[in-house]
Amino acid sequence: MTLVAATPHEKGVNRARTAGDTIMWLVCGLALAALVLPIIWIIGQVIARAIPHFRWSFLTQPTIGNGGGLSQAVLGTLVLMAMVGVIAGVTGVGAGIYLAEYARRRSAILLRGATEVLAGVPSIIVGYVGFTALAIGLKWKFSIWAAAIALTAIVIPYIAKTTELALRGVPGSFREGAEALGMRDILILRRISLRAASSGIITGLIMALAISVGETAPLLYTAFWSVHNPTFGLHNSPVGYLTYPIWTFYNYPVKSATYLATESAFFLVILVGALIIASRLVSRRLSRYMPLGQG
Repeated sequence: MTLVAATPHEKGVNRARTAGDTIMWLVCGLALAALVLPIIWIIGQVIARAIPHFRWSFLTQPTIGNGGGLSQAVLGTLVLMAMVGVIAGVTGVGAGIYLAEYARRRSAILLRGATEVLAGVPSIIVGYVGFTALAIGLKWKFSIWAAAIALTAIVIPYIAKTTELALRGVPGSFREGAEALGMRDILILRRISLRAASSGIITGLIMALAISVGETAPLLYTAFWSVHNPTFGLHNSPVGYLTYPIWTFYNYPVKSATYLATESAFFLVILVGALIIASRLVSRRLSRYMPLGQG
């Protein structure tokens, strides 16, 4: 076998391609650094300001004036997250299943457009609509249910979209094989499609919860604030949550109030980080149900 040496022109082309690849990798690395480094810096600043003043009483004592602890805010955040998980999970996953499996072309286009519009509505507008329709219109006043519904309206588009994409990612051969075995459509959906798409669906749901945890404006309009543990009353049941002390107490000229703000931010970082880790663990755990090459 005879090897043919590259011509000077080919060598020049190869050098140009190598230089182009190097430049593109450098640009991508700089773009990644521009995105990640500010996030790392912010998280580092939150941790550095919270750790020196951390005490366990923040988790056991309620807020008293502009001091005390954050027990009712932590509990309120967890309760709201659970309520949103149930309401938005059922509604969003159901919408995604309908769009992926049952919707006709025209209705699917209309519903996808509606979810995209809803996803683009500013959260403060959602909160104001919740305040007008629920707190005033239905006379619920500030209510944990109004807050949960407002947060649900914010995250439903994300859950519906991830559910639809996860179901559309299931190979058609899975359904064809099940149909060849005589399985009914509902059994194919439940035992084949949903199982294969479960990783993407649950990951989308967990990430939607992480989005809802960081919201402030909708809760100011619907939940307001409370120094008491959350109740499930439909009327006049304000609730505490972790983003309120950050928004309210950060610029107070009182150290105890500043500590509440920094500790609230610290707990939110921990909570969102736990949700992200949980989404990765769930995705890895359920990847055995996914088609080859999609795990």
